[in-house]
Amino acid sequence: MEDERMPNFLDLAPVSGDVDIAILSLPYELTTSYGQGTASGPKACIKASTQVELYDENLGEDLPAGLSIHTVPPWDGDEATLLQQLDSMTSYLIPWFMGDCFPVCLGGEHGILPSIMEAVRQHPLVENDLSNLTVVQIDAHGDLRAELDGEPYSHACAAARALDAGIASLLQVGIRAYSKEEHERMIHDERITTFFAKDTQSPQNGSHHWNQWLQTLTSIEGPVHLTIDIDGLDGTLVPATGTPVPGGLTYWQVEETIQTLFNAKNAVIVSADVNEIGVQEDSPLTQFTAAMLATNVVASHVSARRKGTWKPTETTSGPNRQKVDFRGFSESSGGE
Repeated sequence: MEDERMPNFLDLAPVSGDVDIAILSLPYELTTSYGQGTASGPKACIKASTQVELYDENLGEDLPAGLSIHTVPPWDGDEATLLQQLDSMTSYLIPWFMGDCFPVCLGGEHGILPSIMEAVRQHPLVENDLSNLTVVQIDAHGDLRAELDGEPYSHACAAARALDAGIASLLQVGIRAYSKEEHERMIHDERITTFFAKDTQSPQNGSHHWNQWLQTLTSIEGPVHLTIDIDGLDGTLVPATGTPVPGGLTYWQVEETIQTLFNAKNAVIVSADVNEIGVQEDSPLTQFTAAMLATNVVASHVSARRKGTWKPTETTSGPNRQKVDFRGFSESSGGE
């Protein structure tokens, strides 16, 4: 019988001491509107990561490069309602967002973002005020709908809910599928800067727009959350994601985005997520691509530590942490 044991990220040894980087699995899938399977995505991504090369050229050595990378047991919420599940995910996440380690979340549909925003709110650099937080979004979709099929916490509304939570700015790239409502918000909400795929991928002047995107990342100041919906990549690279879209970013463009962001001198990337990971049956391409991106995020964080642009704001702690009791989503709706 095949061993269904969940391996550790990158097949690294278990962590018993202080945690430097936490890998958090959120197998959440309640509002997907097309392809299914993202609930199995985090496990498939971690399994694929065991085949990723540990050597990182920029670091000049193998991961974990002297740090401890802890694969946290997956979130296992089975609450009755969507809002209660958002509360449960937030409770699971908060202990890892206290500034002593770097959290990397694996999803699961993009509907995980509201819970992540509430966890980021607890970070010492944010101090319960998201008005100094920048969210960098790699995505095919705007995710700026007020609601989809009557649900305001749909995966298609993730970025809109982050804005409603009070973030300072939203920087989007790879965008190529959106509604009229979303396009109007991109144009009129001064907190949103959108780089459309039709511009960055243009055969004529794509390099000009791409360089503008990189310059925008370099100029960021303050705390940042990076959210990577893998459908931001061209659909040929991630065919099993929930809603693959042609005409997207190349793998190297996403990697350059990650590295440029972490190299920004005045920015502190406090957390990241890789979401909408589907399970490809005929080939491991989709989940392996997601694992490669998550690994690049981890390696870029290690580099930021070495350069001093990221420092723990609290005394580091071990892998055994208790969930907090968070009920903000359900209580805000009258206790659904």
